[in-house]
Amino acid sequence: METLDDATEVFAQVRPRLFGIAYRMLGSAVDAEDLVQDVWIRWQTCDRSVVENPAAYLATTTTRLAINATQSAYARRESYVGPWLPEPVDTSADPQLGAERAAALELGVLLLLEKLTPNERAAYVLREAFDYPYEQIAEIVQTTEVTARQYVSRARKHLAAERKAPVDPSEQRRLLTAFVQAAQAGDLSALEELFAEDVVSYSDGGGVARATKYVVTGAVAVAKLVRAWGSSDFWDGLEMELAVLNGAPGMVLKKAGETVGVVAVDGATHIDQVMWVINPQKLTAV
Repeated sequence: METLDDATEVFAQVRPRLFGIAYRMLGSAVDAEDLVQDVWIRWQTCDRSVVENPAAYLATTTTRLAINATQSAYARRESYVGPWLPEPVDTSADPQLGAERAAALELGVLLLLEKLTPNERAAYVLREAFDYPYEQIAEIVQTTEVTARQYVSRARKHLAAERKAPVDPSEQRRLLTAFVQAAQAGDLSALEELFAEDVVSYSDGGGVARATKYVVTGAVAVAKLVRAWGSSDFWDGLEMELAVLNGAPGMVLKKAGETVGVVAVDGATHIDQVMWVINPQKLTAV
């Protein structure tokens, strides 16, 4: 007869995958942890004797709860103060965050996934990151295999239309380092040279930390914004640490040993997106 210890062991084995699914669906490590804890409680109290495939059962439960939670999260973000960005996570120990592939993990991609329906997002995450067969995806999201394929196809097309080709991590690191150096120096021309013409800057302070409450676009406008930050006391006493965040290079900003922000850039030869996360509530997983 199965004991609670057996159930705990089974759950521990698949827990990284469950967290990986939940995080990609919600864009929040805190919410993903809460959801996985909810799945654990359900796993303890369900009739496990009738579960033929525990891993499939737990992944299905996680995804369905995440679909519901995503619907609520989308509604909450309409009243979020300023631009909303996903909560960054340190992936140095687990570069793929419990997945077969490190897909649907970078901050820029997670931001684009916000424009999908919860079912499209779930299907895309299960297929691209975890390589689930369409038959199983259909069962998990409670639809037909044809519709599951359509969900993934629509998601791929949306991301392809919105995002330029993925960039080599070493090039991303170079752009990020050059950006931070130019930002600290307040070097307007160096910043403009680094930016693509249609660069976009997101500053997520959540109404808690000082941040721009709107999205800024265009090389000249973003360069002026960054220089304005440089001319304030923003960089005073800041220590910078390169890290692997969401599977890509990111700069962790610290003051007196405490993490106070994260900055990441997205782009190939030039920077297409600058993402600042300075809401303290979003820095717990860094």
